[in-house]
Formats: sequence, structure tokens, C-alpha cells
Amino acid sequence: MSWGTELWDQFDSLDKHTQWGIDFLERYAKFVKERIEIEQNYAKQLRNLVKKYCPKRSSKDEEPRFTSCIAFFNILNELNDYAGQREVVAEEMAHRVYGELMRYAHDLKTERKMHLQEGRKAQQYLDMCWKQMDNSKKKFERECREAEKAQQSYERLDNDTNATKADVEKAKQQLNLRTHMADENKNEYAAQLQNFNGEQHKHFYVVIPQIYKQLQEMDERRTIKLSECYRGFADSERKVIPIISKCLEGMILAAKSVDERRDSQMVVDSFKSGFEPPGDFPFEDYSQHIYRTISDGTISAPRQESGKVDARTTVGKAKGKLWLFGKKPKGPALEDFSHLPPEQRRKKLQQRIDELNRELQKESDQKDALNKMKDVYEKNPQMGDPGSLQPKLAETMNNIDRLRMEIHKNEAWLSEVEGKTGGRGDRRHSSDINHLVTQGRESPEGSYTDDANQEVRGPPQQHSHHSEFDDEFEDDDPLPAIGHCKAIYPFDGHNEGTLAMKEGEVLYIIEEDKGDGWTRARRQNGEEGYVPTSYIDVTLEKNSKGS
Repeated sequence: MSWGTELWDQFDSLDKHTQWGIDFLERYAKFVKERIEIEQNYAKQLRNLVKKYCPKRSSKDEEPRFTSCIAFFNILNELNDYAGQREVVAEEMAHRVYGELMRYAHDLKTERKMHLQEGRKAQQYLDMCWKQMDNSKKKFERECREAEKAQQSYERLDNDTNATKADVEKAKQQLNLRTHMADENKNEYAAQLQNFNGEQHKHFYVVIPQIYKQLQEMDERRTIKLSECYRGFADSERKVIPIISKCLEGMILAAKSVDERRDSQMVVDSFKSGFEPPGDFPFEDYSQHIYRTISDGTISAPRQESGKVDARTTVGKAKGKLWLFGKKPKGPALEDFSHLPPEQRRKKLQQRIDELNRELQKESDQKDALNKMKDVYEKNPQMGDPGSLQPKLAETMNNIDRLRMEIHKNEAWLSEVEGKTGGRGDRRHSSDINHLVTQGRESPEGSYTDDANQEVRGPPQQHSHHSEFDDEFEDDDPLPAIGHCKAIYPFDGHNEGTLAMKEGEVLYIIEEDKGDGWTRARRQNGEEGYVPTSYIDVTLEKNSKGS
């Protein structure tokens, strides 16, 4: 089946059909482009969704620990990977389908234009040959009519007896001339007719079939290209299906990893305070004073034993102020975490010790590496100067000493809290039963009343606990400066209640170190906080209370 033989007279129809083919190709390219935009927007919206619900963690303490939270964040990660695969689909379609279609459409337009121009040129040449043949035909026809008229004129004069011989001879010459011209035009017409027939045969059996064959091949290639693009359109997505399946499998695994028992245990570990439940309040018999008065026969007012207060008043004052059941005390987060309940304090201290041990290991590895490098330099001076490593070694040693001190200090705090956790419940219970003191306010490490003379405090090193509870009764007036200090080392002050400082910075001293390794300081702008005493050089005023 060939266009050249079957459609030899359908040039205009083939012109329209090939133009429709190119238009259809461009329409499909437009479809692919819009699909690419949909994939890109879909991937973008998925990424925005993941970003919206991903946790904004500012510290390690806020990292998700519950299995349900971890599973959800794993699902978000898988969804983010899924969005990446949608972007891969869009890129593959843009490169393999849309870009290829646009390049091919441009080449197709150029090729079609060339074939149609060749067809029009062949048709114009055939029309020119036909016009030449038609002109020679008309000229031959005209000369034949003139020769026929000359024949009739000669016969009329030849039969006319009145005509002169000269007129007859003239008519005869005119007849011969017209007959000769008719013969010449006849030969010319025959030659033009033969030439036209040859060109027409060549046109319809050679030239046009060749042009139409090229147009047919071009259109078939266009159809094949569309078929390849259809396949590429599907393959672009089929290639990422295994990865998408892995993403979905990851989501299913994340769902299976949710452990309700583990989450419940984490709730216990996160909020367990380590305190023992409070003991029963004992019955206090106030009627014995009445009976004793009656039996003694006196009407004096009953004496109240010193050191005892009405239990109802005690309960009223203590209500809402117990740390275990009421609000947590206000105040800065201290370095030894003494503002936390015992169990939480123990966990925080253990975490810090583990982090410090990791840092110490890094510093030790760095020291070993520097020593090895120093030995190499000493053996091979051309490789480097051993003295250049001395400052770094000194800095590393200082860091190691500092970390060891920090570890020792935190281990001491950990031992303290582990030693006190076991006996705290018995101490609190016996205190309630014996009523050594009426509890106006209570902290985890000791109790005291609103009266300063009746305070029963815990160990001296635990004064920081009481200071947090006393914040409720402190005045807003700032404490007076009792001296100044200069920072020997920089301090980041990440913990709540601490004050960051730079090396060489001068601060005001508003409270001396009370044995816990911290000094309370204030900047010129009024910002207050605790700084390590070992990091500063303190100068106290002579006339101050602190001196």
C-alpha cells in the first residue's frame, strides 16, 4: 500500500493530513508538559507537607522517643523519598518524552515543508508543459482554420469565370502559405504533445510517487515516534515503582514498629519522680487538754506545746505548695539538676556523664594522634616541626583535665542522688508521724515553715533547692553588687539559669559561691545568672557583706 499509487491525485489531502499529524504530535507534547507540571507540583506539595509536620528540634531533649512518634517521623521520611521519586518521574518525562517530542516536531516540520515544496515544483513544471502543449494546439487549430479559409477562397476564385488569372494565382499562393504554416504548427503541436505526455507520465509515475513515498515514510516515523513516547511516558513511572514500593513498605514497617507497652514504659521513665507517696496524717487529740483542765479543777487556758502548730493551718498552708503534687518551683535550671525530682535528676546526670565520657574519649584519641604525629616529626624533621604541635597538645590536655573534673563532679552528684533516693521515703514518713516540725512548705530535700526560727533545712550543699522555693517570696529589687569578676575561660551557659560569658568579660558579683561551685553574677544590662567559680577571677569589695 503506497500513497504514490493510491493517492496520486490527493496532494491537497496529504498536505492537510501531514499538518494534522504534526498538530497532534504537538498536542500530545502539551499533554506531557502539563503532566510534568502536575508531578512537580505534587512533589512540591508533598515536601511542604513533610516539612510542615517534621519536628523542629532545638535540642536532643526534644527528640521523639515514643515508638508512635518515631514511626510517624519514619513515615514522613518515606513520604519525602516518595516525593523525590515523583520528581524523578517528572524529570524523566521532561527529558525522554517532552524534550524528544519538541525536537522531533521541529525536524518533522522542516522535512514536511521540503517534501511539499518538491511536490509543488513538480506540479508547476507539469502545468507549464501542459500550457506549452495547449498553446501549440490552439495555434495549430487556428492555422488549420486559416488554411481552410484559404482553400475555400481559392476554389471560389478558380470556379469564377469573371476572376482574373492574377487573383486566382494570388489565392493559390495564399493557400499554399496557410497550408505550410498549418503543417508546421501541426508538427510543433505533435512535439509538444509528445513532450507533455512524457512529462505527465514521469510526474504521475515517478516524481509524485517518490515525493508521496517520502511523505508516507515521514508520517509513519511520526506514528512510530508517538508509540515510543507513549511507552516512555509509562516507563518513566514504571522505573520508580520498585522504589515507591520500598517507600510504602517502609511506612508499613514503621506502623508495625509501634509498641504500646514500650511507650507506656517511656511515660513512666519520663515522669517518675522517685518520691515515695506521702504517709497518713496522725490523729491529734486536742480534747485531752479539756479533760486535764476539768480534772485539775482549773479554768486557765490550755497551754499549747511549743513547736506545734494547728494541723489544719498546716494543711492549709501546705496545700498547693508541695512540689510532688502542685506546681514546680520557679527558678533557673541548675548545673547539678537539683531543681528536678530525684529520678529525673539521676537520668539527666547519667546522660551528661555519658556525653562527657564520649567527649573525653575523642580528646584522648586526638591526644594519641598528636603524640604519634609528634614522634614522626621528631624522627623525620623534614616532615614538620614537632614544636608546632605543642599548643594543640596543651589545649587537648587542658580539655582532658577539664572533662575529667566535670565527670568527677557529675559522678559525685550522681552518687549523692542515688544514695538519697533509697532513704527519702522513710525520712519523709517518719517526719510526718513524729511531727518534728509543721510543714508550711516542703521540698524534696528538706522542709521548713514560714517562720524562719522553725526552719529545718537539708544538708548545707543543697541550699540551691531552697533558693528556688524562696523565689515566691523574694522582692523584685535587684541584689546589690558585692564585687566584680573577670572571666578566665568562656562559658556557653546553655542550661537554664546560667549566664553565658566570654573570655575577659567583666561581671558584677551579687552572690558568692556557697560551696556548690557556682557564683551568681550580673551584666551591666541587668541580665543575671550563675557562672562556674573556677572560670572567673573574683574581686570582692572590702566594705561588702560578702567579704
